[in-house]
Amino acid sequence: FFFFKQKTAYEIYQCDWSSDVCSSDLGCQAIEGVAMSVVESAAAYERGVAPAPDIAALGARLSPLSPAEIVRRAVTEIFRGRIALVSSFGAESAVLLHLVARADPHTPVIFLDTGKLFPETLAYRDTLRRRFGLSDLRSVTPDTAALAAEDPDGTLRLRDPDRCCALRKVEPLDRALAPFAAWIGGRKRYQSATRADIEVVETDSDGRVQLSPLAAWTAGDIAAYFKANDLPEHPLQPLGYRSIGCAPCTDRVAIDEDARAGRWRGSEKTECGIFNGQIGRAH
Repeated sequence: FFFFKQKTAYEIYQCDWSSDVCSSDLGCQAIEGVAMSVVESAAAYERGVAPAPDIAALGARLSPLSPAEIVRRAVTEIFRGRIALVSSFGAESAVLLHLVARADPHTPVIFLDTGKLFPETLAYRDTLRRRFGLSDLRSVTPDTAALAAEDPDGTLRLRDPDRCCALRKVEPLDRALAPFAAWIGGRKRYQSATRADIEVVETDSDGRVQLSPLAAWTAGDIAAYFKANDLPEHPLQPLGYRSIGCAPCTDRVAIDEDARAGRWRGSEKTECGIFNGQIGRAH
């Protein structure tokens, strides 16, 4: 979808990306006006002169496509230059990193270095960066002053795990995403009951487009992709870690458990806040 400037108003038009009407540089030509990109339309919306981007229409276009095609179109056409991949470099992260690298290895990749990660995750990050030729890896850390004020002894996770995640993940990511109109994440419906209804195209609390190209994939799909593309696995995965976050809050998972059952085990907490509406509320 794109917005076309008319004499007195903006109107939404559906544009067939597979046709000759749209070019790969976010340009559409129309007899009645000049096209505005999705990014420009979002800016117009913020100024109050255009309708909000039609997320449902974008979802209808992208959802039927393969993850590789969703990533390619998002990175090289729809949001070219205004999109980032957010990656934990966890157990399944290599799939999406590989897809993004194939589309454009210069795509910004945001990595949240919380200060509590497994050493194996940091080593895996460096391995995949070299393997895939990722040229714009951005390791984002928590604000040092905020850490000193709120978690000087590193035990905030025991007193208030939600605040710990906000301080070490949500707020740093919110700052890192500020220049972007859209971002890609690796959530999948199979991972847990709380993720069973995610859509390929959604928005975060700041109105950015949030893409989950692998939403419909199963654990079997992930394993098959790893094998077909000879991707290296996370060093902790053979040890029973199927979802890997900060070391103090990550446990091994049994075969009959959800993939994320080892995260914050023993508590009611299931998400860090990045994917449950907290991005955009950390200002």
